[in-house]
Amino acid sequence: MDILDDMGVVGSVCRASLRPAVGTVISRGYRGDAPEPTIIEIPLPPWQEKAGESLEIKRKRLLYESRKRGMLENCILLSLFAKRYLNTMSESQLKQYDRIINEPSNDWDIYYWATEALPTPDEYQGEVMDMLKEFTKNKDMEQRLDAPNLEYLDKSS
Repeated sequence: MDILDDMGVVGSVCRASLRPAVGTVISRGYRGDAPEPTIIEIPLPPWQEKAGESLEIKRKRLLYESRKRGMLENCILLSLFAKRYLNTMSESQLKQYDRIINEPSNDWDIYYWATEALPTPDEYQGEVMDMLKEFTKNKDMEQRLDAPNLEYLDKSS
């Protein structure tokens, strides 16, 4: 015997709720015009090159900043790029890389430039951006599903 049979009206309602609805159309919506959302863009302080920073400190800072991004795609892309190239970059290349990853206020811009989905603005175009674009093509078809472990990220390999 079904427990719902013993429950009378409650059992009928419960049993009816278990049956699929046939021909019932549920529509959800609102009445009237929805206002456009107000988007507030919070201005970031302008990027400034760190004066007096040693190359060793700059590399370590850029290594950290390559890993800690606002989006996973750039975290993976930039931390792997940094692992491969940061320890061999010249001072001028380090300055270019610092500007590329820290001046734009939107991480998606960096991603779109690196993947060549959007043209790179002239102020970010240069040797390091070319290296990043080439790295992004992944011609060796490396598996890039996660950022490298922090234990060995800082060591040259």
